[in-house]
Amino acid sequence: MTEDLETRRGVVTREDDGRQRLEFRRSWPDPIEDVWSALTEPDRLARWIGRYDGERRAGGTGTFAMTHEGGEPAGEPTTIVECDPPRRLVIEWVQQDTDAWRIDLDLWVEGGRTVLRFVQFFPAGADVADFAGGWHWYLDKLGAELSGRPQPTDWDSFWAEVGPGYRPA
Repeated sequence: MTEDLETRRGVVTREDDGRQRLEFRRSWPDPIEDVWSALTEPDRLARWIGRYDGERRAGGTGTFAMTHEGGEPAGEPTTIVECDPPRRLVIEWVQQDTDAWRIDLDLWVEGGRTVLRFVQFFPAGADVADFAGGWHWYLDKLGAELSGRPQPTDWDSFWAEVGPGYRPA
């Protein structure tokens, strides 16, 4: 997994239309098929982020529950917009009190490593810091799933280290 905190950090840029674009790039020595499996296979997905119940194909619908949030996870309506194994997965799901989220996940091999590009867009005025920190946490958990190392478990310690980098100076 990419080890350096700064290279693991998500980057927020502004689009011409004012929307904000959050992008993470992570890489691992694992084969692309293994990273794809961690992103899509029910047992592996459940170990680092949550549960998807539904059709597993482009245009498929179901529910997604982030089970690592604490409390009783509520499944939200989800659509698989694009699915091109093992290269591209685009999902959209409804979140309580926000616009639908669209997440674009692209995988490729570069220099003997599998690279993941994670992209999410936000409205112009959204406070992206908390979302970026949350995705940083989950992508670290994905990295732990791939490497077999222990996953981060203490949010407060994690946020104390990572959070300041997502807040304006």
